[in-house]
Amino acid sequence: MTTFSRSPAAKMRAKATLYHNPSCSKSRSALGILSDFNEGRPAAEQVLFDVVEYLQTPPDAATIESILRMLPPDEQSSTLLNPLRIVRTGNAEFTALHLDQLDPTNAVDRQQLLEAMVSHPSLIERPIFVKDDRAVIGRPPERVLDLLH
Repeated sequence: MTTFSRSPAAKMRAKATLYHNPSCSKSRSALGILSDFNEGRPAAEQVLFDVVEYLQTPPDAATIESILRMLPPDEQSSTLLNPLRIVRTGNAEFTALHLDQLDPTNAVDRQQLLEAMVSHPSLIERPIFVKDDRAVIGRPPERVLDLLH
C-alpha cells in the first residue's frame, strides 16, 4: 500500500483510498486526477489518500461488502449490494470459474462471488475510489472527482 501523505500526522488523517491497478490506463488516469487535484492546494485543503494495489493486496470480503454499501444506486442492478456491480464480467476468469452461472441474489452464490473476488482480485473492477462513506468506480476516471466536491 502506498500512502500519499506529506507527514506522519497527515498519514493518520487519511480518509480516502484508491484501489488501483498500475497496469490499467483508467486506474493510472484516476491516480493522476487525484494527484492533480492536490497540486498547489494548501495542505489543509488536500485530500489525503492511500493507494492500494489490490492485485498485490486484495481486499477481504468484509471490505468488498463495505464498498458495495458505499456505491451510489445503480439502475442496472436489482440490488444495491449485488457483488456483480464491481466484478469485471468480461474477464476470462469470470466464465472459467463459472461465476456467470451464479445468482447474486442467492446468499450462497453471493458469498461465492465475494470469495472469488478475494481469491482472484483481477475480477474486481478498477479503479475504485472510497472517501468517507462513499465510493465510486472510476469509469470514466473523472468520476473520482464526484467524491472531492
